[in-house]
Amino acid sequence: MPKTMRAVEITKAGAPEVLQPTMRPVPAPGHGEILIKLAYAGVNRPDALQRAGMYAPPPTASDLPGLEGSGTVAAIGPGVTDWAVGDEVCALLPGGGYAEYVTTPAAHALPIPKGMALKEAACLPETYYTVWSNVFMRGGLKAGERFLVHGGSSGIGTTAIQLASTLGARVFTTAGSDDKCKVCTDLGAEVAINYKDADFVEVMAEAGGANLILDMVGGSYIARNIKALADEGRMVHIAFLTGPKAEINFAQIMARRLTITGSTLRPQSDAAKAAIAAELREHVWPLLDAGRVKPIMDSTYPLDEAAKAHAHMESSTHIGKIVLEV
Repeated sequence: MPKTMRAVEITKAGAPEVLQPTMRPVPAPGHGEILIKLAYAGVNRPDALQRAGMYAPPPTASDLPGLEGSGTVAAIGPGVTDWAVGDEVCALLPGGGYAEYVTTPAAHALPIPKGMALKEAACLPETYYTVWSNVFMRGGLKAGERFLVHGGSSGIGTTAIQLASTLGARVFTTAGSDDKCKVCTDLGAEVAINYKDADFVEVMAEAGGANLILDMVGGSYIARNIKALADEGRMVHIAFLTGPKAEINFAQIMARRLTITGSTLRPQSDAAKAAIAAELREHVWPLLDAGRVKPIMDSTYPLDEAAKAHAHMESSTHIGKIVLEV
């Protein structure tokens, strides 16, 4: 086992260029943890927020960005019985994914789905944990319900479309171009709304209103989402790309019996994340094994070019997930 490893660190809060290659000590797994020799690391919006100084890691987490990855178990800590050195895994990470080695709780790792390469598997944890826990565990989506997900061509969006449609929901989505909308319908969306040309509130009203909305936009979308909900509809927030504040009419929430909730994944307890992992293993991994759902890949960058990967992600021209090859 080497003592040092290549990594990419945040040198200061700022634009993508503040991401710079560095050398760090290889971490050691603690009780209940595994050490993973990473092959690929996923790139996600929370990484960019951390880089910009807007999303501090938990006190016990690595200061390196990176919340998901895939690779091979290189060492196991005390108390770990589910994994052995040499196992291939993908895992949700508390941080530290932009590196050759990373530690994470063993209960947050999942096997590589059948027939899937490590590159594709690196795209699974952050996105699938987020979608499953918010759309199905928190949002309670059921077969036959009308589901609206914003940002349909993003990693979250492409995952939510596939899972919801495969499990029997009627899926509506928004995207910023006709090409992105076609990707969404090809993945299973019944209706893809180009938000530059059409009003999703009107589209959903004609369909009878959304039973569930998954939103990561925030800002002016919050009040519009409320209008787009059916009576007794639910709205789950997972991010606020245009801001967390809005003026809304709470009388509508009372009169129409609406539920508004939300969550962020990283601050949740290890036990809560392990519970999500268990549900994924039971309900979602069989779908991945069978090829009924799959990660949608956009592009791959070398680890040392993480800054370019962030610039590409923030351009919003990508479709699906961006990964770093370690």
